[in-house]
Amino acid sequence: METAFIKTPLGIAKLIGDTDGLISFTVLNKEEVITDIIPEILEDAVYQLNEYFEGKREYFDLELNLQGTDFQKKVWQALSDIPFGKTKSYLELSKTLGDVKAIRAVAAANGKNPLWIIVPCHRVIGSDGSLTGYAGGLYRKKWLLEHESPIKQQSLF
Repeated sequence: METAFIKTPLGIAKLIGDTDGLISFTVLNKEEVITDIIPEILEDAVYQLNEYFEGKREYFDLELNLQGTDFQKKVWQALSDIPFGKTKSYLELSKTLGDVKAIRAVAAANGKNPLWIIVPCHRVIGSDGSLTGYAGGLYRKKWLLEHESPIKQQSLF
């Protein structure tokens, strides 16, 4: 298992992966030393993440080594199907998965997503359009949704 720390616009991110694929990508709330040499098995993930943050990538093409329950993996796959620049409510996601009553379980699985951004849990919002829950903090969720928005807010100054 290999680990790397990279700088992103959201803070220092930690990547963990092995020969089976990327296991985890999270943005930390503390400072870490940036990795000088990226382990070979994480190079493509770092490259694609840098492209994403530069606005040059809308989807990720990486081997993922998702570790969770079958239900969590089903939810994470459904998250991966939400297109760049689009959002879906927890209710819509539950309907997509075939059980509207599973909304709390879907929300819990969403919150356990180990691959922030790559498996785009930030694209899930409340039924009323509100920003709800994000393990990385709502300010990061807001940033990500604005970053992916097809309509960019213009500066007045």
